[in-house]
Amino acid sequence: MKKGKGFIEEFKTFIMRGNVMDMAIGVIIGGAFGKISTSLVNDLLMPFISWICGTRDMSVLNLVVREAQMNPDGSVASEAIVLGFGTLLGTIIDFLLIALVVFLLIKAMNKARDLLEHKEAAEEAAAEAAEPPKPTAEELLGEILEELRKQDKN
Repeated sequence: MKKGKGFIEEFKTFIMRGNVMDMAIGVIIGGAFGKISTSLVNDLLMPFISWICGTRDMSVLNLVVREAQMNPDGSVASEAIVLGFGTLLGTIIDFLLIALVVFLLIKAMNKARDLLEHKEAAEEAAAEAAEPPKPTAEELLGEILEELRKQDKN
């Protein structure tokens, strides 16, 4: 029984580590962000692109290389050969739009972080300027030397 309890304690310690919790939070936020970015692309950007392309469903944009051959009884003798570039095009556009949105969000976050760091650095510089300058090592050694000379004279 003691071996099993050790395993459970070890697992509990592993789960409660900060990096595992950070990863779990990242996965949850990533899933939510994925839904937001997908909605942005599908509901706001793709209708505009569809308006430009003339169709909402990009998968209908195909190139028929060879028409289907039909038998006299109506059955298919040989199927059509179709290059379905519309689906690929839609997927590429979807990827590029999501990548653009992610890029813009990261750029905005980096800008906000830089502004915050700049503000903190300015506050630190102001705090350092308010403090009197610390004596240098040479000045301290000079003061010690003067004190020793005073003691030798006494």
